[in-house]
Amino acid sequence: METELPPRHPEAPAPGTELGPHYAKCFGCGEQPDGLHMRMVAGDGLYLDSTFKVLEAHQGAPGLAHGGLLVCAFDEALGTTAGTFLRRPAVTGKLDTDFLRPVPVDSVLHIRSTLDGVAGRKVYVSADGRLDGPEGPIAVKARGLFVTVKLEHFAKHGRASDIAAVTANPSMLEVNP
Repeated sequence: METELPPRHPEAPAPGTELGPHYAKCFGCGEQPDGLHMRMVAGDGLYLDSTFKVLEAHQGAPGLAHGGLLVCAFDEALGTTAGTFLRRPAVTGKLDTDFLRPVPVDSVLHIRSTLDGVAGRKVYVSADGRLDGPEGPIAVKARGLFVTVKLEHFAKHGRASDIAAVTANPSMLEVNP
């Protein structure tokens, strides 16, 4: 199946809009104490600019970010990009990551994630993570395949107590898509 570049959804956030957390308990964009606390801003194309500061709790080796944690950051950025511009939730199908430079504790990683194409329910996205600013050296690159799902997917597969909490307090779940 051939991919096509979709138009920006008419209800997608305007360029320059900072996105809030899509779920209050999300490790990537929510307010978990040792989470990533990622901040994302909609670009003027089919891209988001994200940042997160690498904290001491994010170490894998002394003074350096854990590789799996960096993958988590890219999963968050890529998935949010897919959902934001299509206005549909999307889940990770495949994620490839290339580590080009170490990412030190106390550094800020700047991630630009782009929606590259859609084929049916498949959404293709990519991202570069840069150190020292949006034009800094690339430290991490990623490509992902996401699959759009209906909101019922989360109710069917999620933990019942969390689903009940969101049902009782819907403001916990701000679906950016």
